Amino acid sequence: MTSRNVSRFWEWGKKIICVGRNYADHAKELNNVVPTEPVLFLKTPSAYLTEGSPIIIPKYSNSVHHEIELGVVIGKGGTAIPQSSAMQHVAGYALCLDMTARDVQDDCKSKGLPWTLAKAFNTSCPVSEFIPKERIPDLGNVKIWLKVNGQMRQNGCTSQMIFSIPFLISYISEIITLEEGDLILTGTPKGVSAVQVHDELHAGIDDVVSMTFKVGRL
Repeated sequence: MTSRNVSRFWEWGKKIICVGRNYADHAKELNNVVPTEPVLFLKTPSAYLTEGSPIIIPKYSNSVHHEIELGVVIGKGGTAIPQSSAMQHVAGYALCLDMTARDVQDDCKSKGLPWTLAKAFNTSCPVSEFIPKERIPDLGNVKIWLKVNGQMRQNGCTSQMIFSIPFLISYISEIITLEEGDLILTGTPKGVSAVQVHDELHAGIDDVVSMTFKVGRL
């Protein structure tokens, strides 16, 4: 399916396309309207972080939140991909964190400004090892969880998504051509909260993958 080593997508993938508010309970916990069509934003490839390096809180934020998400790694590019064939474009998955400078995001929203400062800073997209497609045969029942210092903060399931993964692939590719190595973040369940310097974040999909990151500040 692929011409490059897609299992190391974070080294060469061009785009991180994120879906906001794709779990109704998360939209509600932040007092946002539950969307009727996907809310999209972007992170840059410099946001990628793999285990062994810390998540760095940017100097301009005092409230960075964790958001655990299932990421979809594109293996075959395309434009205007039909839902019926969307899964043929998927190489595999990754467990991901969408680290968000919530205070900055709230300020941007109040001024009608883009979310780039809140979402795209360096280390804002920690990722697990690549998960081969066959390891997750039922996309509608993937349980993702995150603990901070051993305490469960987020525990959700992809069955709670508003928009399915095939729908998201089709919708996004109508607007942005998908390319091999691109990553789609599919939204976070409820339970987001602020992290502090020295916190340890441990997240996983039971019997599939786990990852651990510590939090630091420049």
